[in-house]
Amino acid sequence: MKKKIVPVLIAIVLIIVIAGISIGAMLLEKYSYTKERADLNVYFDMGGDTDVAIVLQDEIIEERAALFDGVYYLDLNTIHTYFNDRFYEDKGEGILLYTVPDAIIRTAIGSNEVTDQNGAETLPYVPARYEGETLYVALDYVKRYTNFSYEGFAEPNRLQIYTVWEEKQVADVKKDTAVRVLGGVKSEILADAQKGDTLIILEQMETWSKVKTRDAIIGYVENKRLEEPRSETPLAVTDYVEPEYTSITRDYKINLGWHVIGGVEGNDTLDEMTADTKGLNVISPTWFMLSDSEGNFTSFASQAYVDKAHNKGLEVWGLVENIAYRDSIDMYALLSSTTKRAKLIDGLMDMVFTYGLDGINVDFEQISTDCGEHYIQFIRELSIPCRANGIVLSVDNYVPRGYNDHYDRQEQGVVADYVIIMGYDEHYAGSPEAGSVASIDFVEEGIAKTVEQVPSNKVINAIPFYTRIWETKDGSLSSQAVGMDMAEEYVRAHNIQTEWNEETCQNYGEYTEGGSLYQVWLEDERSIEVKLNIMDNYNIGGVASWRLGYEKAEIWDVIGAYLSR
Repeated sequence: MKKKIVPVLIAIVLIIVIAGISIGAMLLEKYSYTKERADLNVYFDMGGDTDVAIVLQDEIIEERAALFDGVYYLDLNTIHTYFNDRFYEDKGEGILLYTVPDAIIRTAIGSNEVTDQNGAETLPYVPARYEGETLYVALDYVKRYTNFSYEGFAEPNRLQIYTVWEEKQVADVKKDTAVRVLGGVKSEILADAQKGDTLIILEQMETWSKVKTRDAIIGYVENKRLEEPRSETPLAVTDYVEPEYTSITRDYKINLGWHVIGGVEGNDTLDEMTADTKGLNVISPTWFMLSDSEGNFTSFASQAYVDKAHNKGLEVWGLVENIAYRDSIDMYALLSSTTKRAKLIDGLMDMVFTYGLDGINVDFEQISTDCGEHYIQFIRELSIPCRANGIVLSVDNYVPRGYNDHYDRQEQGVVADYVIIMGYDEHYAGSPEAGSVASIDFVEEGIAKTVEQVPSNKVINAIPFYTRIWETKDGSLSSQAVGMDMAEEYVRAHNIQTEWNEETCQNYGEYTEGGSLYQVWLEDERSIEVKLNIMDNYNIGGVASWRLGYEKAEIWDVIGAYLSR
């Protein structure tokens, strides 16, 4: 019997031992730390010898840097997105520009020479270079005009860049450990962390923390390997001192009237257009009309007009526009050329000096989205001689909408003196439906969105002196714009009963005749007063009016009350 039991016991013991070994191996496999290392080239998605990954703040971003001849570069789009959008590329002329309040700094792409108003400087690197169609700008050149810090690391090539310097949580490593791809002992190793190393804590969890090493490796470390976290605030980089963009803003409200000239003879209507005005302090004659895509324009400017306006106590801000000859003008071709912009600016300043103008009013409409960067560069460049000579620069803008963001009202608010909202044409010739030219919500939205981007004392809201008479017949819609007196005469002649409409804050009326529906949303003393009250609430820089000659005489008393507040 014993002989039979002994083998059984031995077998059982062997089974238990084998099972124990297996369980132990499984437990060891489960809880032991893997020594397998991650491929950092894969981790950083490296694309070749010149490719450089970017860790911006505490995040690996999608955009890449490049390493050429030992110098770090970023493509221009990345610079605009994260660092500084004032760098401007002129592809046609092969130059990179940077505009400051008193000068345009330029470098020929591929050259190491930079020129400004003080002459030429030779740099030890090439500031800007093309790789294929992509323009790359040296990080050190960007740092000349932007505050940020960067540090480069190799194997693989990567950059740690900071543009803000906020308080961080850090912790020292109390025992040699590994920074892993994920939180878990089986996760691959990204980097070794030695006792005494300091890690930046990005996120602390129950047993693991997401950390960043001093050489920009982001991964996970066990909490038990870390000392207690502490706060650390890095030293901010303030090497570059932003120059002041001085502005000419009056210490009183602007009351501007646009005077449509239409030809040299139109200058003779100045007395007529200003006869009933009260409190008008700026007149803007429509004098300068772009005539081609080369920077040329026609001019109706008159010295007698300027002298007479000055004698009336009016500043003269000559208007330059692109609508009169728009079929023959390629605004992109004009504004994307540094040479053509300079020609236009020189021509306008020649008009300023010749006639003793007080300001320039830019009214460039229907600028395409792809032309936006060139348009705002024109405004920057025009601001330089205006600023240097005490000439007021004002810029006309549509009521803000997503589709016209490329007009860059925020940058206008920095470099220009006044940003004017054309607070009308809510419904316009060609609109798909009849409606007010300037309902109160439309006006307030325009002001509210503009003052989010532009200092309120630089904002002027333009009001309409006109009304549209709408006709709908057989599903077809048409309209005509008329002045205030003519609109009221139309209402009287057709015995239209008008009622105050709270939604638009205008007197509304309609009638039907001959199968047509006629509608009017009147601009009058009451509607204008409500608009001015809204403007007063936002404490903006003043009012403009489109256009002189369309208003009722009584309107000036309403505007005068606004100016006196």
